[in-house]
Amino acid sequence: MKAAYIGIDFLFPALPVLAGCGCEIMKIFSCETDNVTEFNIQVCGYAREHGIPLQLDRIRKSDLEELAGQGCELVVCAGYYYKIPVPEGMRIVNIHPSYLPSGRGAWPMAVTILRGLTESGVTIHKMTNELDAGDILLQRKIIVEPDENQETLMEKQRSVLPEMIRELCADPDGLWNNAAVQDETAAEYWPCPTEEDWTITDGMDEDCVERVLRAFYSYEVIYETKGEKWELIRALLKDTEEENTICFPFGSRVICAMKARKLQ
Repeated sequence: MKAAYIGIDFLFPALPVLAGCGCEIMKIFSCETDNVTEFNIQVCGYAREHGIPLQLDRIRKSDLEELAGQGCELVVCAGYYYKIPVPEGMRIVNIHPSYLPSGRGAWPMAVTILRGLTESGVTIHKMTNELDAGDILLQRKIIVEPDENQETLMEKQRSVLPEMIRELCADPDGLWNNAAVQDETAAEYWPCPTEEDWTITDGMDEDCVERVLRAFYSYEVIYETKGEKWELIRALLKDTEEENTICFPFGSRVICAMKARKLQ
């Protein structure tokens, strides 16, 4: 089966499994990332290693129409910053990191933790012009532990991808033709978090701070303390200071960050 792949490194395991199932990867699309909190190194490296055409420019409808004209039978999207134009009749599936129809939106992992939810998931659905609303081909539920952080949740989501991609490749026609319509009465769009959501201050209680740090772990958190403003990356609230971290006392505990940069 001729296929194309769209994605950044977050859901990278889908790409080699897609190729391993016998798909001819005609082209890979990715986008520029900061390679600090989000990455495209694995995806771009895979394209170069295997001699697959790579496009980092924003996808145009004509790009996908050209692939369709060359016999592309399936496009798999696994994380992309921009809305993708969907040519009529082209099979494009999106891998979404929530158990749809709950958790539509660009950043459901962080919201899952901020809300203290106990379940998440991964959904493969038809891509349509409406965000995350397409019919569902495959789903897996994931348990969210009380101490889950965004990185551990994302790792769980990555871990179920190989089996889901193999199942997709084993019967693409059957799954596409029998995809389930999403229940709009249960649908919920989660707005993307803003800087206010990932900002912590000395005046916040420890439980709230701990939850924010877990929700945005591996991404930046803004910490406002004593008239200063810090950017923290990979920070968690601990009972004692940890080696090789930058530490900030917070109440009876300590914020331990792998990286910290003073903003003001």
